[in-house]
Formats: sequence, C-alpha cells, structure tokens
Amino acid sequence: MTTDIFSTAPVALTGAMGAIGQVLRPRLRARGILLHSTDIAAFPPIDSGEKASCGDLRNPAVVDAVLAGTASAIHLAGSSVERPLPEIIENNLVALHELYEGARRHGLRRVIFASSNHAIGMYPSDMRLSLTDPTRPDGLYGLSKVWGEAMGRLYWDKHGIETVAIRIGSALPRPTQMRHLATWLGHDDLEQLIHCALSAPALGFLTVWGVSANTRSWWDNGDAAKLGYAPRQNAETFIAEILAQPDPLGPVARYFQGGDFAAADFSRTLDCPNLEQDV
Repeated sequence: MTTDIFSTAPVALTGAMGAIGQVLRPRLRARGILLHSTDIAAFPPIDSGEKASCGDLRNPAVVDAVLAGTASAIHLAGSSVERPLPEIIENNLVALHELYEGARRHGLRRVIFASSNHAIGMYPSDMRLSLTDPTRPDGLYGLSKVWGEAMGRLYWDKHGIETVAIRIGSALPRPTQMRHLATWLGHDDLEQLIHCALSAPALGFLTVWGVSANTRSWWDNGDAAKLGYAPRQNAETFIAEILAQPDPLGPVARYFQGGDFAAADFSRTLDCPNLEQDV
C-alpha cells in the first residue's frame, strides 16, 4: 500500500526547464499529478494542472511561492555541470538550504533531491559499489551533491522532513557511449523512479542510484526496492550501435566512473604507484 502524498496537494518541482524537468513535467501531468513548477526564467505551464512561476531560489519569497500548498518537492534546480566554486556554492548549496528552510515553513513531508553519480565519480570503473561505500566526488559539482545528500540527512534527523536522494546516472533517451552501458537511466525508468519516490510509504532518509536495469551497472541498487522501483530498461539493448562507434572518452575518463568529470583537471598519472591503493 502506498501513501500518495501528492493525491490532494500539488508537487513542487524546481528546475522545470532543465533537461530532466522537461522530461518529467508532461509525464507527471499524464499521471494526474498537480505541479507547482519553477525555474529561473519564465516559462508556460503545460496545462491547467501546472502552476508555473519563476525566480531565484536563493530568495525565500521565491521558495515560498513555489512551496505554498504543496506537501512534497522534486528539487532539480542548480548548476548541473562543473562550474567555478562561487557559482556551485550559490546555486547548489545556498539555494538548496533555502529550499529545505522553506520546506520547514510550509510543513512539507518529503523532498526528492537530484543527487548525482558524480558524488562517487573517483571510483574506478571496474568496481561494483553499494550505498555503504564512502562518497568520492569527482569535482566541485560532485562535492555539492555530497553536501546536498548530507543536508537531506540533517533535515530528516532534526526536522522530520523525509528525503530521497537519487544519484542520477546518465538520464538520456538512449545510451550513446560505452560508459552509458553502466550508467544509463532511461526516461521511462526515470519517470517510474520519481513516481515511486513520491508515493512510497514513510521512509525517513534514503539514498538510491538513479539507474536502469543495466547488465553492466556499477551500482548495487537493492535499496531502491524499498520504494517499489523495478527498472525495466537496459542499456545492453543498444550494445551493437555503441560498439560500432569509437569511445569518445580518453584513458582517464574511462578509468573512473565519473568519466569526463573525473578527467577534468586531473593532475596525477594513471600509472602513479599509489593510485591503485588509493582507490
């Protein structure tokens, strides 16, 4: 039995015009879920079941406008690529803190936080990970997602706001390179995972991998079963076309799970004597 916390109240959705937001909005509306959506710039609502607003989430008044009357939030907003530290701090840390403080003011029960596989991107790509493995961010963006997961834990422990932190892999219509054979999150599975995260019974704080049922996945996603998530897509379906083209990643990007994020500003050498021991 599920507890549909969105059955009578709209769901707040930030980052509505981002790549994932634009995939989710019509799919959630097709499920009959009412939305209060927001982004930094104005955009039109999908239909009468979506309220659209715009503004900077670092402003508490903007946060209040999107959270008013909601019981849960899907937080997708923020810098989604590696950026200078001041920008990462403002967009991914300050704005997230304002969102959780708004959740306190408005009595939200649950936040779905878009974390990232880049929170663990410095693990080598031949390792199978569980959610008990320590985080190993592959850059400032990944570091902000580690901090965001910790914030969700804090607000559950101190304020009783539930959080599902989803370490999203490669959320794409189809995999296009070798790395995606492990990291792909198909759009149908993305929709299912978000729906499960919204509708699951009381769960406290939970971290899961945002990944499809890929044969070559690096991540043990057994805990996602607590949400009722049962992915159906598999990147292996596309293996022939992926193998038919060159791998765009260089040797460092292939070595680490974070791919190009891990390779950016990497100053060691892969044959460094201590690298294997370190990882």
